[in-house]
Amino acid sequence: MNRIVIIGAMPSELADIRTALGTDRKQRISGFEYYINEYKGREIISACCGIAKVNAALCTQVAIDNFKPDCVINTGIAGGMNDAVKVCDIVISTEVLPHDLDPHFLADYPPYCSVFKADEKLISIAEEVCGEFSVKSFRGRIVSGEAFISDNNVKADIISRFDPYAVDMESAAVGHCCYLNEIPYVSVRCISDNADDEGAMSFDEFEKIAAKRVADIVLRMTELL
Repeated sequence: MNRIVIIGAMPSELADIRTALGTDRKQRISGFEYYINEYKGREIISACCGIAKVNAALCTQVAIDNFKPDCVINTGIAGGMNDAVKVCDIVISTEVLPHDLDPHFLADYPPYCSVFKADEKLISIAEEVCGEFSVKSFRGRIVSGEAFISDNNVKADIISRFDPYAVDMESAAVGHCCYLNEIPYVSVRCISDNADDEGAMSFDEFEKIAAKRVADIVLRMTELL
């Protein structure tokens, strides 16, 4: 895999990657800025898509259309949704789906798929790197929706319906887009909070720590692809 797209939602989720890569060149397409770098024999295209699913889907499709990547890695932070997952642990998506849409709308109508599987090779490499860095990681489902989850009752409802390991606002859109384009993808997320009543406080405290950790992991992944 010689051409890799990395997508994060917020500038903080890409800051450490951009620092490591520098700026070889930048291209603005459809309102998104794509940073294009040569890094250890790979071409790395990184983009900040903005928050939530529409932004993530648009940014992913524009990247696929214009750069023809071999794979897409969605990076960033997320809320923990499994009791075993702690703040600053890594969740590697086995599959992604929206939690704020009845799955039958996707399963019974185009694209006739409501759960978007991540690429096994990318999953394995993410696990390998987490082990190399001595970071605790989990394979699991990640769900996405148009809200920052910081309420115990909302969290319990999502868990009862989907049994995810993490929740965010973009992974399902990136996975959905990659599924339609037949592009391998994975979402690698560092837990910044527990998506509960203390979520906002925890997020503010651990955002930069979590973003740095997952950035290091994703950059190392690109060296092994």
